[in-house]
Amino acid sequence: MSDLQTRIDSLTSQDAPDDAEARAAVSDLLAALEAGEVRSASRGEDGVWRANGWVKRGILLGFRVGQIEDQSMGPFAFFDKDTYPTRPFSADAGVRIVPGGSTVRRGSYLAPGVVCMPPMYVNVGAYVDGGTMVDSHALVGSCAQIGRDVHLSAAAQVGGVLEPIGAAPVVIEDGVFVGGGCGVYEGTVVRENAVLAAGVILTRSSRVYDLVNETVLRSSADAPLEIPAGAVVVPGSRAVDSEFGRANGLALAAPMIVKYRDASTDASTTLEDALR
Repeated sequence: MSDLQTRIDSLTSQDAPDDAEARAAVSDLLAALEAGEVRSASRGEDGVWRANGWVKRGILLGFRVGQIEDQSMGPFAFFDKDTYPTRPFSADAGVRIVPGGSTVRRGSYLAPGVVCMPPMYVNVGAYVDGGTMVDSHALVGSCAQIGRDVHLSAAAQVGGVLEPIGAAPVVIEDGVFVGGGCGVYEGTVVRENAVLAAGVILTRSSRVYDLVNETVLRSSADAPLEIPAGAVVVPGSRAVDSEFGRANGLALAAPMIVKYRDASTDASTTLEDALR
């Protein structure tokens, strides 16, 4: 991919890149993303997830050179950049997209064995590995990285990020169970085999209280919020520590780790296998 990276870097450094060259490079990049040959973020040997800046610059180049076109289907009106239509699939891809209004955008990777329940949406630059289910009304945002055998339950929202270029996207590692109505945003990393109970919201500013180890997990200036491997996270609350807060009995949302995954937790998630 070094040649493609060189082309993208050259074109994105120009104030007025040649339209035909830019479109050709963007098309090649989207094809490589769809084939899983490149990714918008990758995990280093140190376990840290980092954005691949040139890939994100290439995606943004596609928006820059694209023109609004009519992409309407039947009675449904859609108008978007011509560089980012929906992604076509064939049965040979091994991806189940159940009828009912789901959309996968060009430049996203869905591995064989992925199941998409309607309606759901996967945005450009996202990576969804094999055996994962994206359930109804779930969102996989731009450049989000979803591992193998993940269950994104109904209405789960995995946020995306294209800018700033260096910002790492949300990462859901292998074997994670994301409950209904969860929201994971702003570069949060959920490590392998963790469980997010229904309604958990995780952002860069969230404090996560680990009741098992009696610690508080937060992001820092140099690192995102990380949920440890195997952690079971549930919605909780913490008191507002001010005179006004105490007087009015106010509390703020505070996700809590109540245990770490074991055999009994695995038994409660066997629904995934039945649905696949």
